[in-house]
Amino acid sequence: MAPQIHYRQLQLARLRLLKEISNKRNSTVITLIHRQESIGLFGIPIYRFINIEDSEEILRAIREAPKDKPIDLIIHTPGGLVLAATQIAKALKNHPAEKRVIVPHYAMSGGTLIALAADKIIMDKNAVLGPVDPQLGQYPAPSIVKAVEEKGKDKVDDKTLILADVGKKAIRQVQNFVYYLLKDKLGEEKAKELAKILTEGRWTHDYPITYEEAKSLGLPVETDVPEEVYNLMELYKQPIKERGTVEYTPASVK
Repeated sequence: MAPQIHYRQLQLARLRLLKEISNKRNSTVITLIHRQESIGLFGIPIYRFINIEDSEEILRAIREAPKDKPIDLIIHTPGGLVLAATQIAKALKNHPAEKRVIVPHYAMSGGTLIALAADKIIMDKNAVLGPVDPQLGQYPAPSIVKAVEEKGKDKVDDKTLILADVGKKAIRQVQNFVYYLLKDKLGEEKAKELAKILTEGRWTHDYPITYEEAKSLGLPVETDVPEEVYNLMELYKQPIKERGTVEYTPASVK
């Protein structure tokens, strides 16, 4: 029974902190936290990414949130499915009150895509975002397209040509969505420029976009991460299997 009791204690501690953050910031607080950690006696690594289950739960949380109340979405993730990240980002953008994404450590790839939907991205001074160039299997879509362009269509096989075609479509789709997320905040020209920068394969997919670089790119970033968020992250260190990755404060919580 000890693991179950310990897990329940963790849940209660997290809920207390979520309520504290919610009351202090007068917001609905949602978390999307993925830890890569070892489980059990044998140190088996468990890797967590943004998936459809996450998007379903976060969409439900946003739908239940009061329309006149800000949302604070705390993100700690290496990324995940474009479909799931796109759904979350669109739902967040459509929330009528202020949207704030808080990044205590990192929000890469799909995590960055979600952050772009916020009115404010509140980062730790050492936290990072990342490019949102689409990946096809183990290769970045821009790299596949570039390889075909440099080698020539007549010197690659049909499979590579098909991947390049899919890659072009994937880049265009993500680029258009980033533009949609940013145009109201940055204006059409700046939004188009930034959408291209983040999706064209300028950097490796795990390139760390620091607070300073994000600010120079024109993103609405700040560094005033609430202390309670750091305390909350401390409660996600424990290697507990089958832990939920999305939690939020229901509208009924005062």
